[in-house]
Amino acid sequence: MLYIIVAILIFGILVATHELGHFAAAKLLGVKVNEFSVGMGPALWQSGQTAGEPWEADKTVYSLRLFPIGGFCAMEGEDDDSADPRAFGRAAWWKKIIILCAGAFMNFLTGLLLIAILYAPAAGFRAEVYGGPIEGYGTEDCGLLAGDRFLSVDGHRVLVYGNARFYLDRAGETLDFVVDRDGQRVVLKNVHLPYQERTDANGNYSRLRGLTMAVTAQPAGVFDKLGYAWNTAMDFVRTVWISLGDIVTGAVGLRDLSGPVGIVDMMGEVGSNPELSPTLADAAWNLGYLAALIAVNLAVMNLLPLPALDGGRVLFLAINGLLYGLFRKKIDAKYEGYVHLAGLAALMCLMLAVTLSDVGKLFGK
Repeated sequence: MLYIIVAILIFGILVATHELGHFAAAKLLGVKVNEFSVGMGPALWQSGQTAGEPWEADKTVYSLRLFPIGGFCAMEGEDDDSADPRAFGRAAWWKKIIILCAGAFMNFLTGLLLIAILYAPAAGFRAEVYGGPIEGYGTEDCGLLAGDRFLSVDGHRVLVYGNARFYLDRAGETLDFVVDRDGQRVVLKNVHLPYQERTDANGNYSRLRGLTMAVTAQPAGVFDKLGYAWNTAMDFVRTVWISLGDIVTGAVGLRDLSGPVGIVDMMGEVGSNPELSPTLADAAWNLGYLAALIAVNLAVMNLLPLPALDGGRVLFLAINGLLYGLFRKKIDAKYEGYVHLAGLAALMCLMLAVTLSDVGKLFGK
């Protein structure tokens, strides 16, 4: 239960951090913020318009609310027309884009900082190398030599440990490799490594490419750790795009998706499972890593060009800019509002379906 509460708090902090990005950008660019709240629900504390408070001249209400599940940044003229010259709707287009993207930027930055902190004590990092052929598969002359460190597999850069195996498993029969061989960069084109099915004398079935992977240690200094933290964050971004592609192609279904309920349950399981987190330090590290992964996921997902998301609003800004440049006309704000409302309704329906799926998985259905 303790780790579930911690997971809920982490999720809430990440959402509040997103809103903090919008808030900070709006303040810096001179857009009026009516209220900035940490948490949702009934207000426990508010300040900003009470006489004598330091924020009185700014007319922003700062709130702390009961439920630690996020927060919000309410800007003047964000969803309606306002005559206030500092309203969001009256800001320059470039200011709007910065403000809209600032939430995702803060999520990405949060994830990157978490990763850097987690990697700070590391003496080095693991790397995947070619371990050699499997006897009987005819892969001895594939061009790879034992000890080759994978830099790229089938056109995908190996950013972190695990990438080489992941992209090898997803590739077709013929692959391209880029490897580090004794300090030299070697490119191998059109390497034929099809899966081969085997059944041994005991009836055990296997489906392998006929090669093995080994692990080597790469020592790391300060800049190596920072670089590996950046690579990890970028790998998170790439993983989101791959997952979205798998959803579109039908490679994964609804049961494979997770919403807030599933994420909180997963974080609680990771923290409390003695096999995954045998010590408190291990639990903290694993939860921090998952928090970083979720933060980067939130950043990418929020910038998708879909109605109701910040990316959708940026898309409408781009469309309106194009229409104004060509025809001196823009999409009526009320129609844009209808599109975002429809998008929000669709998003809520999807979230409900995913949540029901998460609850079903919790009860083993």
